Amino acid sequence: MFELIPFDRRGSRVSAYDPFRMLDDMERSFFGGNSHPAMSSFRTDVTDTGDAFVLDAELPGFKKEDIKIDVENDCLTITAERKADEEEKQKNFIKRERFYGSFSRSFDVSGVNVDGIEAAYNDGILKLTMPKKVETVPPTRRLEIK
Repeated sequence: MFELIPFDRRGSRVSAYDPFRMLDDMERSFFGGNSHPAMSSFRTDVTDTGDAFVLDAELPGFKKEDIKIDVENDCLTITAERKADEEEKQKNFIKRERFYGSFSRSFDVSGVNVDGIEAAYNDGILKLTMPKKVETVPPTRRLEIK
């Protein structure tokens, strides 16, 4: 059925069947309703430095106090909330492109030493340095046969 859809939402031709794009669109429409796609999430880059993972998240316009990082059951969740102040609510906007609300992303951190995670926020970029768990190799021993 999906291969019969010749155009995507923006009106351009679909070059190839992409089930992941379709799933992303379905998730966005289910959880996001008619809201802007940027309302529920934000962009991130994750790099592997060998001994750690570094996550850079774009959160421009947020104050450090508006960002929360929670770890629970090998799941790290970054939440940022931007609230409109009363003065902004009183304005008669002709066009409004800045969004207010809650932004959130969750990540699997099962391979991370969660006690060693460090966070810094500078120029709209949240940077998390997450050290990898050190794999412990059980000691070997030889048993005597009696």
